[in-house]
Amino acid sequence: MSTSFLYPPYLVRVILSLFSILLVQKVSKSLEISLGVGILILGLWTGHSPSAAWDIVIHRVVSLDSLFLTMVIVGVIWLSSLLAEAGIMKDLVSSLERRLSKRWLLAALPAVVGLLPMPAGALFSAPLLDDGDTNNEMDPLLKTRINYWFRHIWEYWWPLYPGVLLAVDITGVPVWKFVLVMFPLFFASTGAGYLFLLSRIRKGNTNNSRGDPKAFLPLILPTLMVILVYSGILLFFPSLSEINKYLPMVLGVLSGIGTLQLQRPLSWNVWKKVLGSKRTVSLAVIVLLARVYGAFIEARLPGGNFLMDQIRSELNDFGIPLLLLIFLIPFISGVTTGITVGYVGASYPVIFRLLGSDPGPALLFSTIALTHTSGYLGMIFSPIHVCLIVTNEYFKTGLWESLKGLVKPGCFVLGSAALYASALYLLLPH
Repeated sequence: MSTSFLYPPYLVRVILSLFSILLVQKVSKSLEISLGVGILILGLWTGHSPSAAWDIVIHRVVSLDSLFLTMVIVGVIWLSSLLAEAGIMKDLVSSLERRLSKRWLLAALPAVVGLLPMPAGALFSAPLLDDGDTNNEMDPLLKTRINYWFRHIWEYWWPLYPGVLLAVDITGVPVWKFVLVMFPLFFASTGAGYLFLLSRIRKGNTNNSRGDPKAFLPLILPTLMVILVYSGILLFFPSLSEINKYLPMVLGVLSGIGTLQLQRPLSWNVWKKVLGSKRTVSLAVIVLLARVYGAFIEARLPGGNFLMDQIRSELNDFGIPLLLLIFLIPFISGVTTGITVGYVGASYPVIFRLLGSDPGPALLFSTIALTHTSGYLGMIFSPIHVCLIVTNEYFKTGLWESLKGLVKPGCFVLGSAALYASALYLLLPH
């Protein structure tokens, strides 16, 4: 057996490690086991010795980022569980049912939560969406796909997302211009979600009785407090986010929990049930494993190069045309990192270096539209995307089955982005 067969290009090794996660999860029905296998394959196949691999694992698990991210995840699980125990989730769904048809109700619930760039925010919206299916008549797979898809429709342009801010920083484009360029793709994503996901829901009637707006505000107050405290800290106390980027979110979630307890006090028995939930521990472990996989993606290879740099070099060596590179590099970065900041940080410096020192508006903005969308779709189809993982865990569905149902809306968005980027290139000054 040849050495080249055992040690293919690094891109192939990464892709095969991702496929191993999908395959093992399908067989074992355990995300913890499948992520562990994926980590083992990636770590050893990229040449790390057992001791070096162990160092990477320990460094990621005991890092301050992991500690605070775990606090966010646990806090979100507790808050969503407490909202359910207090009856607020059912009341919120009932209130929205009076305003929206069932189709748009189920889209609105994850979309509203998506306005907050919360790690694993899909876990927060999943119980809401589940309550929105009042007759429990929908396939859990369809609920998984709707929750996951509409949770992320803002990430093209919403400036609260760190990935958007990083993209603005790297490209040197003002925030308002970036938002203006990317905003139309929000409509493409919403349209794709309606055509391929929401249209499969039996059409329900909208109740035109809108109810008392004053009764609606208390239902969203705990969630609103999370957003207000998080945003307020970023605006007025930015030094707190310098301690750790997840600290403002931790404080926001804690404020939401405190607000809920003041609104609808819960007994100690309810708190014990929520705090001791096995699901909390399971999801915290899953998120940590996903971060460990990301650590191997970000790590230096034994030869000294970074893995993503090696993959970029391989793509160049293959002689791939610039237009295809503009799609492939961010898409692969999105698949392998599973987060917006990951694909922006890994691909934007390379892509925009390829454009030269002073690209005209036509080339710059058309490239932004295509690059950001392809990276976004890579992130959506990443089996290590935390929102996908926690949504699958909540609805007890499989990663592979969930992703298969998103291929058509993904292709629709990609086609829309290609047409839109072409229009920008033709219409804007060169």
